[in-house]
Amino acid sequence: MEKYKELLCLVPKAPEWNIDWDLIENSKMSSMVGRMRETRQNPVWHGEGDVWTHTKMVCEELVSFEEYRNLKRRIQEELFLAALLHDIGKIPCTRLEDGKWVSPGHTVIGSRMAREFLWLEYGFCGKKEQQGFRETICSLIRYHSIPPHIFDQKRPEHRLIQIASNGELLEDFSIELLCLLEKADMRGRIYDMVDSSLEAVELCMVYAEESGCLKHPLEFPTPFSEYAYFEGRGILPGQELYDDTWGEVIVAAGLPGTGKDTWIQGHYGNLPMISLDELRKEMKVSPKDAQGAVVSAARQKAKTYLRQNLSFVWNATNLTPLIRGKLLKLFTDYHAFARIVFLETEWEEELRRNQERQETVPEHVIRRMLGNMSLPERFEAHQVEWHCI
Repeated sequence: MEKYKELLCLVPKAPEWNIDWDLIENSKMSSMVGRMRETRQNPVWHGEGDVWTHTKMVCEELVSFEEYRNLKRRIQEELFLAALLHDIGKIPCTRLEDGKWVSPGHTVIGSRMAREFLWLEYGFCGKKEQQGFRETICSLIRYHSIPPHIFDQKRPEHRLIQIASNGELLEDFSIELLCLLEKADMRGRIYDMVDSSLEAVELCMVYAEESGCLKHPLEFPTPFSEYAYFEGRGILPGQELYDDTWGEVIVAAGLPGTGKDTWIQGHYGNLPMISLDELRKEMKVSPKDAQGAVVSAARQKAKTYLRQNLSFVWNATNLTPLIRGKLLKLFTDYHAFARIVFLETEWEEELRRNQERQETVPEHVIRRMLGNMSLPERFEAHQVEWHCI
């Protein structure tokens, strides 16, 4: 049986909708299940106790929903697996603070853990369908705590439209699906204020519908206007701005060994390329050494192109929002149209291509990079693309 099919076997089916917990606990999730059992939660919010008990309750609630049972099979699989993995980030994030169990950042960490788990253990990588399946799960995990707290955000409508924009990259992802997961999350716990939390989720759905982003991403007149809205420039969602960009800068992103150089040569070979790998060779700087001088030289080279209004490719791993954000700020300050292109390949192919590089990256380093990686989200640039190569 193919690895990914082993995972799909864990998802309950009609007409019984019975969850085989023995099968799940003896799957490749077994170690994770053990750690969830050991992870405590604040009894004020989780009277049921540990994370695994809560997870089982959430999954049972989810499959009981008529809305869930009426979904397409693929979306059922994505949503169930998101529920199964939604709180795995609490394993490393939970700590005792002022006598209370807290787990700050567990949704962000959990989405990364889920990506690494699905990528390595079940081979969900390198093919467009598997990429979309994986990232729908990761996005649901990343944002599952937003709906009941949406009105705590400084700009609730902006945040919802921003999150919903990922539906441009993910066919199955929507605020509606996110709220369905969170309804199960609220009902799958022992908590005095479950009803008020469910009401908050319902209000989030109403607000998203009124904002035009419940089932699909909100449509914008142009990518330039869309990014201006995401940046927080204070424009109305449907407002069209004058596009003052002169050309585009392509920001390549992906793990070492993906094949970025070859892909760039085939698609943007006519443009100059700033490659951190090449600069390291020129400057005789080892990848193991401090990279400040290399990055500084790359930025100076970029500014030279930007001042001349010359399009170019920035080629590095660019695996986190923080790193990408600094680059995008530089490029857009010079009025360039910013396009992020994320590339991935199958894991075995990744390792093979890495071995063919002149400067190979140790496998444990690539694994660590995968664990820290977040795919670029739609709202990070004027245009965002994901490709499997």
